[in-house]
Amino acid sequence: MANEQKTELTEFLKSGIYTFPNSKSTFIDPVRNLNHNYTQFRVSPSSYYSRFFNPKSTIDKLLQPQQEQLIGDDSNSGFHEKSTKRTRNQNKNNKIKNKKQCIGLNQKELLADQRHQEIRPLLVKAHEELLQAKELLDVMCELNSEPEGWKRCIDSSSGEMKEEFSLVELGKVWQAPLYEIALRFRQDSEDSEEKDSLTNRHDDQRVLSLFNNLIFNETNDDLVAEFMTSKYILPKNSSFYMSDLGRIHNLVPADADCGFNLIVVDPPWENRSAYQKSAYLTLPNRYFLSIPIRKLTHTSGALVALWVTNREKLRNFVENELFPAWGVRYTATIYWLKVKSDGSLICDLDLFHHRTYECLLLGYCGKEDTDSEILSSKMALKDDRVMISVPGDYSRKPPVRDLLLEYIPGPKPARCIELFAREMSAGWTSWGNEPLHFQESRYFSQQNKKCSN
Repeated sequence: MANEQKTELTEFLKSGIYTFPNSKSTFIDPVRNLNHNYTQFRVSPSSYYSRFFNPKSTIDKLLQPQQEQLIGDDSNSGFHEKSTKRTRNQNKNNKIKNKKQCIGLNQKELLADQRHQEIRPLLVKAHEELLQAKELLDVMCELNSEPEGWKRCIDSSSGEMKEEFSLVELGKVWQAPLYEIALRFRQDSEDSEEKDSLTNRHDDQRVLSLFNNLIFNETNDDLVAEFMTSKYILPKNSSFYMSDLGRIHNLVPADADCGFNLIVVDPPWENRSAYQKSAYLTLPNRYFLSIPIRKLTHTSGALVALWVTNREKLRNFVENELFPAWGVRYTATIYWLKVKSDGSLICDLDLFHHRTYECLLLGYCGKEDTDSEILSSKMALKDDRVMISVPGDYSRKPPVRDLLLEYIPGPKPARCIELFAREMSAGWTSWGNEPLHFQESRYFSQQNKKCSN
């Protein structure tokens, strides 16, 4: 077991993915995984992991009682309890509160709770596997640390206050067609200390319309793009199209052979949390029925991955209306279990109105003459898998391409697209009303010599 953990840890430090032995569960570090998209820049760990991190001294105190309990407790019911009296009382109060909640639940909420109880043992087992992987836990508490020699690139070279603006709002105004973004194609400086700096670069520049326009970085290197007072980092071999939902049909290829084999969708579902936090604009469910998934699909078919919340009403909508409208046949579910840097869950597992996990529903979409072939050849897609990670910013999802790669139909490398994207990936097309949200330079790091201070 110890040797297996060391092997997995070595692979994890390279790929950002840790696979637990003889398990359907994995742990993912999105920062390590995302950094394969970049050549000169790196996603900043301290920027990505802005929540759910405790001081290392606190983590060391928490780990011991958690691991001691796993050894001495052979039941599922107490996996999240701590050894202190205060925490046991808190968990007891939570259970009493949950029972009271169930008494007042309506029929759909009771169905949602039943669904939760069915998958609970799966989540418990995955969490236990994490807490038993001590070497991984030791690494987790340092995930938000900047690598030695790297520093966040916060551009303050001008000494002026940065102008605040919303790309979502700018895309709505009548002047939207007039806004332009400048792509800076790197011409390396002979001075190695100036090479790749945000401020000391010798670049060729291309100016393009920002909205309702497919913008490419067709190079094998990162590009710096400028709009107003902000700089954005575009990963190698990537593209984005920034528009509202009404323009999504512009992405439909004229030839189905140029369609997509992997389609990841993260819709802005209506929910109370997003409304209260004003994190992003939401849309009623009926708007998503018009997304042209069939027309975006490659001739060889596509794997469709849809992020959903745990509301029973939403699950019913997806199963009975949305997937049929898209021509998608449901195949499997991956559960994203959210933990803190000490390995503990971000909240009580049984907290009804704030679950500690989200669901990624998987299905296949294919043309009439290829649909049955896809389904028969891809039956190896495992159901009820668990992906564990420390969450980043609100609603930011972990990258899933590497977890799904072997199940994507069609030619390789796969053609991938993310709908309602808020960041970009190498080799992907990203569509939405703010695909540059997490591409802003303040979310990235460069080597110390190259950063502007």
